[in-house]
Amino acid sequence: MYYPDELVEEVREKNDIVDVISGYVRLKKQGNNYFGLCPFHNEKSPSFSVSQNKQMFHCFGCGAGGNVFTFVMQYENYTFPEAIGYLAEKAGVALPEVSYDEEARKKDNRRARILELNKTAAKFYYYMLRSPQGAYGMEYLKNRALREETINRFGLGCSSKYSDELLKYLRKQGYSDELMREAGLVNFDERNGLYDKFWNRVMFPIQDVNHRVIGFGGRVMGDGKPKYLNSPETIVFDKSRNLYGLNHARTSRKNHMILCEGYMDVIAMHQAGFTEAVASLGTAFTSGQASLLKRYAKEVLLTYDSDEAGTKAALRAIPILKEAGLTARIIHLEPYKDPDELIKNQGAEEFQKRIDAAENSFFFEIRVLQKNYRIDDPTSQTEFYRAIAEKLCGFPEELERENYFTAVAREFMIQPDQLRKLVVSYAARMGGIPEAAARPKPTTGKNKQEDAGRTSQKLLLTWLVDEPEVYPIVRRYIQPEDFTVELYRKTAERLYADMERGAPNPAAIISMFTEEEEQREVAELFNTKLTELSGGAERERALQDIIYRVKQASFEYANERSGEGPEALMRSIEKKRELEELRKVHISLKSGSE
Repeated sequence: MYYPDELVEEVREKNDIVDVISGYVRLKKQGNNYFGLCPFHNEKSPSFSVSQNKQMFHCFGCGAGGNVFTFVMQYENYTFPEAIGYLAEKAGVALPEVSYDEEARKKDNRRARILELNKTAAKFYYYMLRSPQGAYGMEYLKNRALREETINRFGLGCSSKYSDELLKYLRKQGYSDELMREAGLVNFDERNGLYDKFWNRVMFPIQDVNHRVIGFGGRVMGDGKPKYLNSPETIVFDKSRNLYGLNHARTSRKNHMILCEGYMDVIAMHQAGFTEAVASLGTAFTSGQASLLKRYAKEVLLTYDSDEAGTKAALRAIPILKEAGLTARIIHLEPYKDPDELIKNQGAEEFQKRIDAAENSFFFEIRVLQKNYRIDDPTSQTEFYRAIAEKLCGFPEELERENYFTAVAREFMIQPDQLRKLVVSYAARMGGIPEAAARPKPTTGKNKQEDAGRTSQKLLLTWLVDEPEVYPIVRRYIQPEDFTVELYRKTAERLYADMERGAPNPAAIISMFTEEEEQREVAELFNTKLTELSGGAERERALQDIIYRVKQASFEYANERSGEGPEALMRSIEKKRELEELRKVHISLKSGSE
């Protein structure tokens, strides 16, 4: 849903960021800003800053930042339009009606009806568990050492031992047989007609991140098959894009997530205090689930069962996590089969030790690989080293690959040069030699210069927002096109336009970007740490240095892309001359002139 900029800005202006965030985080005023413990990562000392003047927040610990929309998006896992809708309702701002075509309206209504039906079914299972008919289910959960508050927190229930109890109940509530079938709550066959999909089972409601019931899992009581049964995919339930327990885990504010195999593992871990645990939904781990995890953490700890099937599941999950940009580590459970068993026998403290000692996923893969070879046999050992070399070819980044060269060589007592030759040999056979593996390149200053240029651009934007009075000086030498990163350039264009009107509005600039990550980056541009400078002369030198570095980065960026020929050469000479002239300029902050 698209909303006009004017309406977005009205919603933002009517939701003071300090008031909104105070509803989630305890804030204390320090100087011009408010500080509290960051809700997006685990910390003991407050590094989470909220500026009422800028209408922005920024965490100096984890880098989270943005305006009031960004905060709601991150905390509530809303999209940008959803955040606008939430804050508009909060502020009493009327949003335009969403116009659907007939087909879209029917689909939306169908989704709402199925969600309502699932909620009704969840309540039925919930009360069934707490009735005399559900005593068998409650006994099972108590035997699994679940406390009453845990059972309630996850909304656990049970289905009747008879296969038509839910069907009859939902009919009385006015739901059609067609809707029940579409929701996956009942099955049909020629012999029995309609009957409950779930019966004689302990029930696990599956909720999305906004706590809406989208499906169910059921654990059979007795020897029935299958042991675990899940809802089929429906208009509201996509197994590949949801995770059990994420509605609770997303607020754990840990810097990692723990990925388990089953419902009981997740529940037992939450009960033990490990509220960052989630599980896939009866299917192999998917890229969609990895993308979902990336919203909340940068690292995922795998705690699959310690048997062969669990090992294979971990090996399948590792490349999926890596492809999504997540780091993976493996929690070892031996001699126990799963986290639930380990926690019951050794307690939460021991499980925390296992988390702290979790193994790097690459070395886990190598250790599993090693079982296929006889290290005491020279031929087999050579084959093992070649297999390691093959895996090392999978690191596209030079620095990461070099780090693993060193670590693997040390771990398996191989000379790094010999290992590098093996990698080159394997890559050559596959049609390409990794540049870093073939020939380690000496470190050059180019990357450092690029980083320095970007840092200077961030510093300049922060300085402009903090002290708009320097804008007349800055604009003489630096224009938006001098910013070498597209996001920085777009930000500068809007900021310069605001400065010309005499109304810089950093929070509104953030609203130009609808993606949460872009909003975070823009917020960082306006919150780069400026060094405390003691006097006017020192501040003048600092500003001149920043301006020069931004111009230098702009010159180098343009020069690399200018092409060849007399005209390109002349432009390069002119830009070089301007850069040299800028070095001679003296900037005065007192008069706002050279």
